[in-house]
Amino acid sequence: MFKALVVEKNGDGATSASVQTLDDDRLPDGNVTVVVEYSTLNYKDGLCLTSGGGLVRTYPHVPGIDFAGTIEQSDDPRYAPGDKVILTGWRVGEIHWGGYATKARVNADWLVPLPDGMTTRQAMAVGTAGFTAMLAVMALEDHGLAPGTGEVLVTGAAGGVGSVAVAILSRLGHSVAAVTGRAQLEPYLRSLGARRVIPREELSEPVKRPLESETWAGCVDSVGGSMLARVLGQMKYGASVAAVGLAGGAQLNTTVVPFLLRGVNLLGIDSVMRPYADRVRAWSRIQRDLPMDLLEAMVRPATLSELPELGAAILKGQVQGRVLVDVNA
Repeated sequence: MFKALVVEKNGDGATSASVQTLDDDRLPDGNVTVVVEYSTLNYKDGLCLTSGGGLVRTYPHVPGIDFAGTIEQSDDPRYAPGDKVILTGWRVGEIHWGGYATKARVNADWLVPLPDGMTTRQAMAVGTAGFTAMLAVMALEDHGLAPGTGEVLVTGAAGGVGSVAVAILSRLGHSVAAVTGRAQLEPYLRSLGARRVIPREELSEPVKRPLESETWAGCVDSVGGSMLARVLGQMKYGASVAAVGLAGGAQLNTTVVPFLLRGVNLLGIDSVMRPYADRVRAWSRIQRDLPMDLLEAMVRPATLSELPELGAAILKGQVQGRVLVDVNA
């Protein structure tokens, strides 16, 4: 038997979620069974907990796009009972039952080993959001970003991806400017290492001209929409923007001028289908470059029963930092 947060859809299309106890034979197909210890709450989880957002194909469904735990049973030689593992992405929690349960059955190809010295709790305090933030930082570094080249902008900085990005970039020696629409969170962002905090309204106006003053040496953008269009025209020559989200909209109304006249790069960051080698590299960097004391400051603990309410809140931009889900609480 295992415990899970199960989302069901009734006849009129509305969904509801409840914590249920299920038999192990309800677990989906897979060659590895994991005893889940921790999961997290991400924007996609908010969608899967509510309307489904077009991500969930069949009901009943167990959300949770990431988890960390211990191998219970394995038909794959790479993993043995007792091994500690992490899962992020691969459409788990969307089309495959996910981490909002005390057990999960998955494909071994989707797992990575827990880095030495990291706990499963720390891994899920990082979660998909922190993993994505590190992928964005690595992409910016691969395209020339280095400490001392100028300010690095982080939009949506109080959210999960943004918070971790601020902490990592600051730890690496960058001068970080954090954008938020919640002025009361300035002390929180400064505690993560932001040198200055920029009100969202300063960058949310639509583009007025294709190029503005060269301001940013790099950018991690989780907002998209009009803010991303505006930021592209403010990047320094040859600088890059790592696009990780679309909280502000999926449309990008801009011109090719920043790309042609300033050599700006727009880097798309996908964490779902990322190859294994990239995943291992990113988790190794997280272990090295994310201050664990700052990580703990981002964490808001939660239980399975609290997730439906928190899922609705994250879709409204009302969740700060990282929600850490103890599935056994």
